[in-house]
Amino acid sequence: MIERVGISTLKLKMSIGSGALALSQLVGTPLHAEEASALAPEVVVSSSRVRSENPSATRLGADDLTSPPLVTRDTARLLQDIPGVSLSGAGGISSLPVMQGLADDRNRISIDGMDLISSCGNHMNPPLSYLDPDSVDSIEAYTGAIPVSVGGDSIGGSLVVRSAPPRFADSAEKPLVTGELGTFYRSNGNARGVSASATLASRRVSLGYRGSASESDNYEAGSDFKPDALAQWTVGDDHTIEGDEVGSSSYRLHSHALGIAVRGQGRLLSLDAAVQKVSDQGFPSQHMDMMDNESRRFNAAYSQEFGWGTVDGRVYHEATDHEMDFGEDKLYWYGMAHNVAGMPMFTRGRTFGAALDARIGLNPRDTLRAGTEYQRYRLDDYWPAVANSMMMSPNTFRNIDDGQRDRIDVYAEWEAQWRPAWASVAGVRSSTVRMDAGEVQGYNANPMMYGNDAAAFNAADRDVTDHNIDLSFIARFTPGPRHAFEAGYARKTRSPSLYERYTWSTDGMAMTMNNWLNDGNGYVGDISLNPEVAHTFSVAADLHDAERKAWQFKAMAYYTRVNDYIDARCLNVCLPSQFNYLKLVNTDARLYGIDLSGFAPLGRIQGIGAFTGRAVVSYVDGEDTDSGDGLYNIMPLNARLIVEHRLAAWTSSAELVLVRAKKDGSNVRNEIETGGYGLLHLRTRYTVKHLRIDLGIDNVFDKFYAHPLGGAYIGQGATMSLNGAGAPYGIAVPGMGRSMYVALTLGF
Repeated sequence: MIERVGISTLKLKMSIGSGALALSQLVGTPLHAEEASALAPEVVVSSSRVRSENPSATRLGADDLTSPPLVTRDTARLLQDIPGVSLSGAGGISSLPVMQGLADDRNRISIDGMDLISSCGNHMNPPLSYLDPDSVDSIEAYTGAIPVSVGGDSIGGSLVVRSAPPRFADSAEKPLVTGELGTFYRSNGNARGVSASATLASRRVSLGYRGSASESDNYEAGSDFKPDALAQWTVGDDHTIEGDEVGSSSYRLHSHALGIAVRGQGRLLSLDAAVQKVSDQGFPSQHMDMMDNESRRFNAAYSQEFGWGTVDGRVYHEATDHEMDFGEDKLYWYGMAHNVAGMPMFTRGRTFGAALDARIGLNPRDTLRAGTEYQRYRLDDYWPAVANSMMMSPNTFRNIDDGQRDRIDVYAEWEAQWRPAWASVAGVRSSTVRMDAGEVQGYNANPMMYGNDAAAFNAADRDVTDHNIDLSFIARFTPGPRHAFEAGYARKTRSPSLYERYTWSTDGMAMTMNNWLNDGNGYVGDISLNPEVAHTFSVAADLHDAERKAWQFKAMAYYTRVNDYIDARCLNVCLPSQFNYLKLVNTDARLYGIDLSGFAPLGRIQGIGAFTGRAVVSYVDGEDTDSGDGLYNIMPLNARLIVEHRLAAWTSSAELVLVRAKKDGSNVRNEIETGGYGLLHLRTRYTVKHLRIDLGIDNVFDKFYAHPLGGAYIGQGATMSLNGAGAPYGIAVPGMGRSMYVALTLGF
């Protein structure tokens, strides 16, 4: 049983963003005073530690997040405190989590119970980009061999992210009126934003609103990183991209969420609605930029407590309308269009999901968890004809037409407490995934460009059904209050995405528009791809003091063998030192690694305060065992070392980030090598009553570096050229230089 650690109470009771306020229990039954606290308890975090009931799971509370949520608009960056989790660079609010070497669609990400899907050939709108970071109340991360109840349609880890729960009045006579206002500014990129939230509640009903708006200009690296031809790049008439400026890294967005909560005896009912609009977001590692992205989602949940256990049900709907094109940094060269026409690309994604889960206490020893899930996803990806272009006219290019992906899962999981020190979890999940797509067409019927590929695709049988089975067995040994050990095996399965199966054109221009890997290459899919099947073995240990407050040390070692891993091979001929055209293929792969984390007191000085040391260290190795090539986007050995200081209302920290050089990457992708580096971040927070002030300096010494998973820099110029005529091949996207920030939060 997983105990959730809340964040909301450490955020001055309310936070902002597009997270949803859950509704709480059905009206119709009298609510008694003693039931009010039992039905919707307010969870208080009593320490700043990562807490877990089993060694393979990590749960974060508010004080565990070293990056202030109000300043960090990229929600995925809140995951950096989780051992084994890294981030693959994308846009300013759209990083992709990498868990123990497996990224993006290979991990399951649940947001308030919703499994959302990225509706973009470049994955510019991943699930976490729809949730504002200051909306996050709790994060649960599962790595290694994970239970089937939190898995499904994934071969990596699982992230369970929840928004703040609703709040209710303590008294029938006095309603609860509370809220929060916030603002922030970051010097690098001139980033700024505002936020607001409010709650009006009685003892039975709670109404809430959250909203935010933020934007940033291009950020600057620690030093110049471009050749002379790109060092003074004029955009239009009023802006020049200097040598240290990272082109196509700006963003602008706003979001709103409404929620209503109703509660009664043993019942929880929730309904929330959220909208988000990203008016533009640059992508320095993509050939295209996001010109517009509108998302609308609705989420309804119901929970019922019985004497024998609990039942939870949920239905949700998410609609995304997405547009890509060349942003101004990619369109203009020295003040004029550089032989590049606009190329609008539209994506329409619709997701409907439902889930029903039950937890049944069979007897004092045995607990059964069972459930079913349904997800219906529809996708249209089309590119209108471009006026005055012989290559991109006269037809609308149908990249994916009427894409369909329907998934039905059922699972059962048995947890047994055999002895006070021994427990086991065993489960099985059956997943049926049916996929199909309509007929396609190119910009024209020229057989040398689009005609032959389209004809072959349309003649193929595109209706594919996968029957997948997941298994897990985990044994836990807890000899005392200070030790916990775990060993497990999991068989995890993932069917290909619509883009992996149904992107069809081998024309170079079209292929470069399908790249969810940020490596600059072009890709074509394959209808006949098999599902990936991963066999993961892991062992973990969790050593801590009896109350889990003074110190903790966690370690996990894992080995994963993947059959039918979806990798890439050269479509025709691949050349070094350039971007190439690649096709997706099934192969075999293996990954292994170790993750370490912990904290311990360093001492207390009278009148000066208490000091605590924290550390997260991760290492992973990945290889395509058929070709001997390295897997793409494998994070090298890295560590985060933090010294934290607390004195009265002040909490401060000094953080050192150490990353080893990346030398062994994916040769077929010409993955760019990156050097090792070390960064120093300084942060402090002052909290008094309803006011919180955050101050900090990231990258104190203005160190120039390139993140190993940041991708290839194609943020400016004629990005469609394979040899990088605009932004030469071989430049990795640099990280942000020195940046100072301030954030103010006022609660009422």
